[in-house]
Amino acid sequence: MNYRDIVSNSLWKQNPGLVQLLGLCPLLAMSNSIVNAAGLGIATILVMALSSGMIALLRGFIPYEIRIPVFILVIAALVTGVDLAMNAWLHKLYNVLGIFIPLIVTNCIVLARVEAFAAKNPPLAATLDGAMMGLGLTLVLVALGAVREFVGGGTLFAGIEMVIPGARAVQVLPADYPGFLVAILPPGAFFSLAFLIALRNWIDARASERAKNQPPAAAPALEGVSS
Repeated sequence: MNYRDIVSNSLWKQNPGLVQLLGLCPLLAMSNSIVNAAGLGIATILVMALSSGMIALLRGFIPYEIRIPVFILVIAALVTGVDLAMNAWLHKLYNVLGIFIPLIVTNCIVLARVEAFAAKNPPLAATLDGAMMGLGLTLVLVALGAVREFVGGGTLFAGIEMVIPGARAVQVLPADYPGFLVAILPPGAFFSLAFLIALRNWIDARASERAKNQPPAAAPALEGVSS
């Protein structure tokens, strides 16, 4: 099992937010600030890593015919634990995220990775795959949150006091910046995501062009060959 390929596929080649386009509802709804995006992203990482590892451990005991209900049951139990933990320790952020934490149960990213990878691979590889897929989604969430928060209000880390008492948001633009309301509304989420997808595709296209333009490696010269 090549763990480097797992990381590369999860963060770039098969990124759930930019390539597979899975879980767009929470991706677009909770990416209006860095703090909200990171909070939901961390919860998703925990659920994906734990559920993938657990399913990989139990896969030999789960009958094929009822695997999907069992997968959902395991995911729901883990989401309940994460939901209760956030309610206890990050209550203000929990109130902001609202229904989107319980809805991780129905997030197609989680079930898709459990079915496609965890149910067919050993526990360590499955746990790494789940964690990296969650991290890939979280990076997209945070990038969207940063762009939308900056353009929409001229700040970064708004709401950080919900996680770190006494901390304050960073006012990047002047205090009299009127803001750009569209950025923090649903259309702003679609425009920002489209920009990130286009940027990723452009980077891949440039890398492909550079690979094509590289001269082929010269064959090693043969020494000591008599005619």
